[in-house]
Amino acid sequence: QVQLVESGGGLVQAGGSLRLSCAASASIYSSRTMGWFRQAPGKQRELVATITRSGDTNYADSLKGRFTISRDNAKNTVYLQMDSLKPEDTAVYYCNLGWGTPINYWGQGTQVTVSS
Repeated sequence: QVQLVESGGGLVQAGGSLRLSCAASASIYSSRTMGWFRQAPGKQRELVATITRSGDTNYADSLKGRFTISRDNAKNTVYLQMDSLKPEDTAVYYCNLGWGTPINYWGQGTQVTVSS
């Protein structure tokens, strides 16, 4: 069974920081690209960042320089460091295991709320 559990979301003031974590229970974690996505109410889910098993990263252009994705393969965990947060970053953030492959998995999401 595959389980992805996100944590670290919460309420933060504009300009603040949060660090999200996604822990995977799957033994195939280390061979997969991981990703963070987000979805605000009434909007489409959008890419935040991805990271390959070897550490190559990809970011949404608007988020480069503010968000940093990383992974600790020994812990089967991917992180998203979020700095200089803006109100428009408010969304549910989802972790994905196996992005770019036919079979991939989603976590249940963690809420991030950025106040003015």
